[in-house]
Amino acid sequence: MIRVGVIGYGYWGPNLVRNFAEIPGCQIAAVSDLRPERLAIVAKRYPFIKTTRDYRDLLADDGIDAIAIATSISTHFNIAVDALRAGKHVLAEKPLAATYREAAKLVEESKRRKRVLMVDHTFVYTGAVRKIRELVRSKELGDIYYYDAVRVNLGLFQHDVNVIWDLAVHDISVMDYILPRAPYAVSATGMSHVAGQPENIAYLTLFFRDRLIAHIHVNWLAPVKVRRTLIGGSSKMIVYDELEPSEKVKVYDKGIKVKSDATSIYNMLVSYRTGDMWAPALDITEALHTEIAHFVKCIEGKERPVTDAESGLRVVKILEAATLSMGNHGRPVNLDTMKIAK
Repeated sequence: MIRVGVIGYGYWGPNLVRNFAEIPGCQIAAVSDLRPERLAIVAKRYPFIKTTRDYRDLLADDGIDAIAIATSISTHFNIAVDALRAGKHVLAEKPLAATYREAAKLVEESKRRKRVLMVDHTFVYTGAVRKIRELVRSKELGDIYYYDAVRVNLGLFQHDVNVIWDLAVHDISVMDYILPRAPYAVSATGMSHVAGQPENIAYLTLFFRDRLIAHIHVNWLAPVKVRRTLIGGSSKMIVYDELEPSEKVKVYDKGIKVKSDATSIYNMLVSYRTGDMWAPALDITEALHTEIAHFVKCIEGKERPVTDAESGLRVVKILEAATLSMGNHGRPVNLDTMKIAK
């Protein structure tokens, strides 16, 4: 039996507790939060779970095997490193840490302690995203030309991080999971429309060492909620809409053909191909349930983490580079050197 302690019972903590409580072979042992009123909710819903305002009580409990962190980004590093040093396995809410340096230290610490360190990149565990990865990796789409994501809505404004760290982190983690290669540079522009607050709108462009290009648009100040990703390939294209009640993933047999023969030199070289659209069947299991079940199996040594510490490190690296670029009016940042490209 894997016994788990959850640190943080705000927005995401209740979802973690509920899913951990439903996983066979897993038991919620304790919940920590600084606010007594939140702990009172835990005590009412789960009277058998211990509560405390000091997360160190969970780390000192030898009966707790794993810690799930659902606190503000700025606290992730200190809590995670303390948990690892206490011999606990860790599931950290996204992003893994507030800086690339902190994330790298957590990767090293998890390896040194030989403990599972997973990042809660929840969307990676959806049936839709897993199906898209399958289609991309099987070459169903042909060569991938572009990855274009939009994630906008009205609110919720954050005070400690900009919109890139709050919203783009989802699309970057999905992109990292789906695409077979990583970008080498990122350019970002953004703007704050609330005095003294972080940027609430941003545009990211990620560059790869071939013809693939990725673009991500995030915004807290949009009149409608949009969660849509387009993936274009040489053979087929995908439209992924998170908000669709059904048919979240649609595959289009559409594209172009380029004529290169000499007889066509004076004619249009590009012709269009239009075929059928189909929507693949998707696993509808709640993503967080799938993720937590996977986390437990990783602790038991039955599976290897999908969203491991290294994937969390790659995502944080892009987030930090994008923020650096945004502060320099979009000048590209090389992800290998983390310096502003000339």
